[in-house]
Amino acid sequence: MKLDHSISLERVAQQLPRFWELSGQKIKSIESTFDTQKGAPVFTEKGIYVTRDWTEWTQGFQFGSAILQFDATGDDTFLEIGRKNTIEKMAPHLTHIGVHDHGFNNVSTYGNLLRLIREGKIQGTFWEEEFYKLALKVTGAVQATRWTKIPTGGFIYSFNGPHSLFVDTIRSCRALVVSHQLGHVLQGENDRRISLIERAIQHLLSTVRFSIFYGKGRDSYDVSGRTAHEIIFNTNDGNYRCPNSQQGYTGFSTWTRGLAWAICGLGETLEILDRLNPEDYQGVISKADLIQELTQAALATSEFYLANTPTDGIPYWDTGAPNLHLMGDYLHRPADPFNAFEPVDSSAACIAAQGLIRIGNSLKDHHTETAQRFIQAGIQLASVLFSEPYLSVDPNHQGLVLHSIYHQPNGWDFVPEQGKVAHGESSMWGDYHARELALLLHRMANQETYYSYLNCVES
Repeated sequence: MKLDHSISLERVAQQLPRFWELSGQKIKSIESTFDTQKGAPVFTEKGIYVTRDWTEWTQGFQFGSAILQFDATGDDTFLEIGRKNTIEKMAPHLTHIGVHDHGFNNVSTYGNLLRLIREGKIQGTFWEEEFYKLALKVTGAVQATRWTKIPTGGFIYSFNGPHSLFVDTIRSCRALVVSHQLGHVLQGENDRRISLIERAIQHLLSTVRFSIFYGKGRDSYDVSGRTAHEIIFNTNDGNYRCPNSQQGYTGFSTWTRGLAWAICGLGETLEILDRLNPEDYQGVISKADLIQELTQAALATSEFYLANTPTDGIPYWDTGAPNLHLMGDYLHRPADPFNAFEPVDSSAACIAAQGLIRIGNSLKDHHTETAQRFIQAGIQLASVLFSEPYLSVDPNHQGLVLHSIYHQPNGWDFVPEQGKVAHGESSMWGDYHARELALLLHRMANQETYYSYLNCVES
């Protein structure tokens, strides 16, 4: 990625009114046409959101998008859409024991609504506030039950089963953190009290120690900052076995959305550590050592992202995708979503941009030059994503950010033209994270309260 310091926060802020106008149109279109009885909207086909049977992990992004839209614009129409649908439709996600995505579904809905009350942006009755708090307590505890012990701690296992650690689950740790900060605890057999913050920290450490590569020791054959989508463990003894991938090309290449999830999860964790009581997790690791490990991982993954994306910062779906070699020197020119060889994934850029900014903000005091580079990269990514050909300006297209990829190995993504790769479509996670990115930048530009998921909990 090539940094351009002429692209400033103030310049991107000028793009936001058009972004939010288009965003509102898309939300209303989905709300008026999508039948949630058939499932949750996942991605678009020919511009219309459809569902995809696999796991229910995107409905929180649908209703959470409306809440973010209200936050940015003050339009009560979107608050009503978000609040009504959260209350009526999100309860099954609170007790869903089959997924690792509680942080996605429920912090994006119940969490955002409670955050708006805490920030004074909406009025909530005592019982409405208690309702959101109870939901967040429950979802964190349910998420924490998907637990596999390993010699160095443990991890929240993916829907693949107890052997499987997904890199994207790093961002679902937010559910456990919120639940703990609200005073909740998981109780097991014989009323054993299980600390949610300890499990969250243990999962974070398992991710940075096994899912991220550093080019030394176990990883001496590999490249610093690379990530594997899935890590396989032997469930008999808890020992590490090998890297794997579900949505990437292989376990030995980097699925760029997985990389982006790591960057985003690390960024939002580093910036909240001062709000957590280190005594609550001192049985796992000290605060100083935790910061050291997370910072090492954040620096490695962020540098890898910048070194392995085209000049505009939009990545192809996997750094080892088999046909990239046919594209020549593709890293030294802007990404081409309309090429004939490998698709880009704009959703990875939406997720990574926010993470780069948050990592930069958290490292300002100790890594000043690097922090500024990361913040600049995130701002530039936003500028690209909020412009054509990525910003969806067609009123008949329900997606907000185009050229997102879901599952290239399974061939699930719509290919509109013969001889071209899948392109021109959107995803619910990409659109939601574009809105989170826009809200983060909006608040930074206007010097408003910094946007953090932990704002739903009193400091």
